[in-house]
Amino acid sequence: MSLVARVRALPRRAGMGLIRAYQVARRGRPSPCRYVPSCSQYAYEAVELHGLARGSWLAAKRVGRCNPFGGSGYDPVPPRRSGKVTHA
Repeated sequence: MSLVARVRALPRRAGMGLIRAYQVARRGRPSPCRYVPSCSQYAYEAVELHGLARGSWLAAKRVGRCNPFGGSGYDPVPPRRSGKVTHA
């Protein structure tokens, strides 16, 4: 991995580290999350896959949906958007 790639990955890795620290602090307690994967695991996967900015936005939207009047069940992180435009 080049130096430039490592520097560009720092915000993503820092965000993922903060999420892991939260998960370790919550270990052993029941999860209040209504979805699978849990909200913190969703956030970790979203930041890992989409980067810090978009991953944080997706995680915030997910936490907003996780309420007594929201849904529940399996809610995976959406796949990365392709930068390519395809024409039919």
